[in-house]
Amino acid sequence: MNAHAPLTVVSSPTEDAGKLVLRVVLGVLILLHGISKLINGPGFIMGLLAKSGLPTALAYGVYIGEVVAPLLLIAGLFTRAAALIVVINMLVALGLVHMGQLGQLNKTGGWELELQGMYLFGALAVALLGAGRYSLGGLRGRWN
Repeated sequence: MNAHAPLTVVSSPTEDAGKLVLRVVLGVLILLHGISKLINGPGFIMGLLAKSGLPTALAYGVYIGEVVAPLLLIAGLFTRAAALIVVINMLVALGLVHMGQLGQLNKTGGWELELQGMYLFGALAVALLGAGRYSLGGLRGRWN
């Protein structure tokens, strides 16, 4: 076997449909948070950053993590990179807002951070799986 032969990616239509569903749902749900920040501004995040001794200008990064990256996920362009940006965005959110809830259960017995956990690990799954054939970047796109 030639060590330099291109890798052939084979996936079934149902695998690619599953990637599409995961990508689009994750993108839409996080984009809704971004739309809220577009409407209301990043003031809340600026306050959290200031309280943590970090530069408040970093708050504008939320627009990349909650608007640009989700739009790329939905479209299926630069999907793996966009998913990694969402992972970083969620880690920052966990660090700034939710560390006190990390080991807590809610009143119905679920993890207090199950939504944040689903966003984080859903994005990690997309980063590992790629976009699939139902994407603007196509099945063989370098970052898809």
